Amino acid sequence: MNKNEVLFGIRAIIEAIQADKEIDKILVKIGLEGDLSKELFALVKEYSIPVQRVPVERLNRITRKNHQGVIAFVSAVTYSKLENIVPALYEEGKNPFIIVLDGITDVRNFGAIARTCECAGVDAIVIPEKGSVTVNADAVKTSAGALHHIPVCRERSINEALKYLQQSGIKLVAATEKAAQSYTEINDYVDPVAIVMGSEDVGISNENIRLCDVLVSIPQFGQIGSLNVSVAAGVLMYEGVRQRIEAGKKA
Repeated sequence: MNKNEVLFGIRAIIEAIQADKEIDKILVKIGLEGDLSKELFALVKEYSIPVQRVPVERLNRITRKNHQGVIAFVSAVTYSKLENIVPALYEEGKNPFIIVLDGITDVRNFGAIARTCECAGVDAIVIPEKGSVTVNADAVKTSAGALHHIPVCRERSINEALKYLQQSGIKLVAATEKAAQSYTEINDYVDPVAIVMGSEDVGISNENIRLCDVLVSIPQFGQIGSLNVSVAAGVLMYEGVRQRIEAGKKA
């Protein structure tokens, strides 16, 4: 692991947060207490930084230095805010094209999706704060550097993010095997659109899929139950590209 990606020690992490360094997540020793740790936890809550409580043995495997029961992972990129991205896209005269990832946890899939997003001209990727892959060095490497060129919005709630997109005039197209219509049977990619992809094991959560405007599936003829999520995302993105080029709306 690249040492530049990790911070350890309570005071050092507090100072990093106060200096607006982008923190991916923080590992905290189970049972950690004390005034300084309370100060850290208050900052973590204020900045909505994901925290995971772990046995001290896990922290010791990461570093043998005096971590004081806390280790922070620094993000490889600066996250963007969806509420800033969407208005800016409209102001620039763009036709928003967004990818929402509901529960993707495999860093290689995430990197591959980001690489396709960059090539397809996607404007932003949306991920949740919890239960999701984050933008670390491995993700950037797998994306062939694409994550340095496309905004990633890490939102507290995917459900609220989807509602915000809808209120902003963006149609939600969900990829699910349960859908009756094929992804090629709709022309909703032409106008402002967000393609929603779920994790391979459970797909899009029920509460999020209920929000989506259109449900589509990708026809499959083999024996395996489903496509890899990065491949499925690429298929849908490039159908969007095709339709937008034909309609003369590709930014």
